[in-house]
Amino acid sequence: MSAPADAPADAVAAAYTAQLQSYAGKEIGVVAVAPDDVNVPMVRHWCQAMGDTNPVYLDETAAAASVHGGLVAPPTMLQAWVMRPFGEGRDESDTNPYAQLTALVESKGFTSVVATNCEQTYDRYLRPGDRLTMRTVIDSVSEEKTTGLGTGHFITTRQDYYDASGERVGSMLFRILKFRPAAKKPAPAPRPLRPRPSLTHDQLFWFEGLQQGKLLIQRCTQCATLRHPSGPMCRHCRSLLWDTLQASGRGTIHSFVVVHYPQIPSLEYPNQVLLVDLEEGVRVVANSIDTTPEQLQIGAPVELVVQRCDDELSLPFFKVVNS
Repeated sequence: MSAPADAPADAVAAAYTAQLQSYAGKEIGVVAVAPDDVNVPMVRHWCQAMGDTNPVYLDETAAAASVHGGLVAPPTMLQAWVMRPFGEGRDESDTNPYAQLTALVESKGFTSVVATNCEQTYDRYLRPGDRLTMRTVIDSVSEEKTTGLGTGHFITTRQDYYDASGERVGSMLFRILKFRPAAKKPAPAPRPLRPRPSLTHDQLFWFEGLQQGKLLIQRCTQCATLRHPSGPMCRHCRSLLWDTLQASGRGTIHSFVVVHYPQIPSLEYPNQVLLVDLEEGVRVVANSIDTTPEQLQIGAPVELVVQRCDDELSLPFFKVVNS
């Protein structure tokens, strides 16, 4: 019985709980009768589907010599013998206690459902010729529980299976959670893009090379001096003529710093920044990748990893490698 509409909240909750618990032990529907006896052809199909090669299920000679003294059926087929035909639904009439219980919890907003577990108990092996019947009762209804999916009630039904003489041969507990889905957390905002470089004629080649997976070093065509950062004029011979050399990507750590603060939203922290001596003789500043702070040592060998940060920007990273 439900509480009056103007009843205090605790009285309403108590009445609801009592109403839920009143369904425990109630039988659901009519006694189900297996459409067929336990039989060898169905056992064969089951064993083939499950890959079960136990000879006591299909080999009469082996079964006769076993503790069973004859063929038996796989215990896990228990439910299969009495399953409703495909397309035949559950009794959802107003007089069905399970339908009433479902309507009650759904009236409180617990409209979603998920099956949580199934437990079978076997009292004896079934043999060809056994004809089963099944009775289903509502075993229990839990108090309100909060799970990762949301808050709701666990509803457990129990199916008891009997042979023609009325002896129970097994049972199954089947548990579902009727729940109110937890509010979805808003998706985290996408990480902002890395700051865009200010491109000029003197260093455009460097970023274009990285887009192709190459680390290019500016080289004076008059005296072959390499320079980085790039610039319009050779510091050695004052020439304005230059081309590029593709770096091998190998080098060593000259120095490093691990930045914790202030944090820029587009970067990951702690932010490991390296000053790398390339084997070509110039130094490059870049972030590390796939490297722990413990691996950062002055003189540690590193190798280049060109990483595409987004569709428009690729940057050099360096990871520590075994010497």
